[in-house]
Amino acid sequence: MRLTAFAAALLIASPVLAQTPDAAPVVAAERAFAADAPSMGIAGSFNKWSVPEAIVIGGGQAQRIGEAYPDGPRPAGEPLLEWWPNFAGLSRSGDLGFTTGGVALNGQRTGHYFTVWKRQPDGSWKWIYDGGSGASAADVPGPDSEPVILPPGPELLRVVREGVPDNGPSASEGAMTAVRDEEAVLAGVAASDQKAAHLRFMADNGRLYVAPRPPAIGRDAFAGALDGWPATFAFGPAEGGGASDYGDLVWTYGPAAWTREGQARTGHYVRMWQRQEAGWKIVLAQLIPAPPPAPAD
Repeated sequence: MRLTAFAAALLIASPVLAQTPDAAPVVAAERAFAADAPSMGIAGSFNKWSVPEAIVIGGGQAQRIGEAYPDGPRPAGEPLLEWWPNFAGLSRSGDLGFTTGGVALNGQRTGHYFTVWKRQPDGSWKWIYDGGSGASAADVPGPDSEPVILPPGPELLRVVREGVPDNGPSASEGAMTAVRDEEAVLAGVAASDQKAAHLRFMADNGRLYVAPRPPAIGRDAFAGALDGWPATFAFGPAEGGGASDYGDLVWTYGPAAWTREGQARTGHYVRMWQRQEAGWKIVLAQLIPAPPPAPAD
């Protein structure tokens, strides 16, 4: 009797029915977004495929899409911007995804983009973040190739209260809290050794963008790429981001400061985190530097 009563009052863990994610809709949305750019122009395609509160990082600041790219006809003489996915992933809840890949300007490969996508209530996909990296795209697969798909993380267990309203945090809230804690640890280590900090948190199957090098893919490539960054970073708390409903994918962006060749520099970090068997790991990391300060008169 005592055991029965105790069990009835306990929280019972039961597997959450999670779908096996299929990133094809996110990849298709990215390709459609890119296909609109030649005819609609950069501002037209960017506004069509984003939510109004979507964030773009450029020029040293994070801006909403309408501030960064006021909508309007394509200006005469605007360069042709092309891009294509090389790497993509989707949450188990099917509501949050990303793609990243090569970028070309007037036919010349210039770097990489990174887009975070959110499924809308009507089932369509809109992007909520877009940014770029100067990491070389010279040797990445071209537009006709199929992107590598990030494998899903492990299925989670959801705690269910029997007969008691569940007023606890949601899976997405819990994921954001967990990632904020991990980012605080990363920032603490990076203040004295950024290489050790990133190696600690990068996923074995992740990608790291250190301009102007090509993307570092996999653990064997991370150490060499990280030597291209300054020895230390001052990372601030995340200024924005979000988590999937299932709590398995989280993206963040925030301020970064460092010194290179005696000159103080600033910018933003952008990261995509995935809950893996070994805990929260970064599957994509990039640094977006602000323009260097103007020379003193």
